[in-house]
Amino acid sequence: MALAGICTYNFNFSFLRALRVLRGAKGFRIMKALCDALEKRKQQGLYRNRLVTQSAQGVHNTINGKQVLSFCSNDYLGLANHPEIKKAFIQATEKYGVGSGSAHLVNGHSQLHHDCELQLAEFTGRDHALLFSTGYMANLAITSALVGRTDIIFQDKLNHASLIDAAKLSDAKFLRYQHNDLSQLERLLEKKRSDNRRLIMADAVFSMDGDKIEAKKLCQLSQQTESWLMLDDAHGFGVLGENGAGLCEEQQLNQNDVPILMATLGKAVGVSGAFVAGSDELIETMIQSSRSYIYTTASPPANAAAVMQSIKIIQQESWRREKLFELIHYFKKQVVQLGCELMPSDTAIQPIIIGDNHKAMNIASSLFEKGIHVTAIRPPTVPENTARLRITLSAEHEVQDVDMLIKALSISLGN
Repeated sequence: MALAGICTYNFNFSFLRALRVLRGAKGFRIMKALCDALEKRKQQGLYRNRLVTQSAQGVHNTINGKQVLSFCSNDYLGLANHPEIKKAFIQATEKYGVGSGSAHLVNGHSQLHHDCELQLAEFTGRDHALLFSTGYMANLAITSALVGRTDIIFQDKLNHASLIDAAKLSDAKFLRYQHNDLSQLERLLEKKRSDNRRLIMADAVFSMDGDKIEAKKLCQLSQQTESWLMLDDAHGFGVLGENGAGLCEEQQLNQNDVPILMATLGKAVGVSGAFVAGSDELIETMIQSSRSYIYTTASPPANAAAVMQSIKIIQQESWRREKLFELIHYFKKQVVQLGCELMPSDTAIQPIIIGDNHKAMNIASSLFEKGIHVTAIRPPTVPENTARLRITLSAEHEVQDVDMLIKALSISLGN
């Protein structure tokens, strides 16, 4: 069954057109524009469908009634359905209820939120940390608190959409440099020397390519040019480093090297939310000035309890990271034999470039029919002509799971 055929919501464009004819075109101009735009997306191979997962998150899922082996989750350590984390969430719900009731600055900041922020600060080696409901909100909070109309933001062109939108929605001037081209960034920084604030924002691990930022060089450059540096470690936190504290731990970069650290809690941590960590002055400034922190209801206290339990497991069970990287190495070795050209990634994100949007979708559908769930990623999430299969590995996978994926890929790719 093709992925397009199991969409929960599948618009009947012909019906909409007939309805417009019956009721007159005048009142349906906006609807026509939307309908035409949606149809165009379908023709370009860019239409997106939602699939319904009917099981707990894990490598073995039930999606639209079909049992599949998943290789597209960001649950890198296999913690999203961990019994001890679920237990912590349930126990916290019994005491604190299911909702926080209001914003952190009203009466929604629970003891669990507070304790979780202290734990995250200690884990990352920062003075303080601040919790957010999503990584998107955290990135918006950074720019709204730290830069204004006379300031400049510099970003890698392959940054996550939340970073790009955070810059666009700020009043600051926004400049982008080619992916990991720190020479170009240096030229931009030298050209824009001034007394105004300059903020460099970059993914630590790039979500669609899986490669890492050249963190140490970036730190040196930011210090030489007296610029702030912010890293979004959404895909490194929990996975990289001796204890799983992320790219900064792996590269031995402290708070002075990376003054602004953001990471999410819904990927390797297996829960949801995000945090920003840094100096006391940074976090206090964000508490006072970040609109997406001030004007939103706090996440459920039980969420913080689950995060704290997950962080303990990440620190104690290093075998999860060790197993994950063994699987990454095994997958790369096996997939090369198929003649596939992998991207330069040593992380759990292993994209296979297909190029054509329709071809990528067809391969993803073929894999789904074989019981393998891999997502086809297309523009604008990735650059034009780089549609890809975004394969992600988890510590919950086994070698035989990877073998099944390789076999299915071989058939679907026509090898």
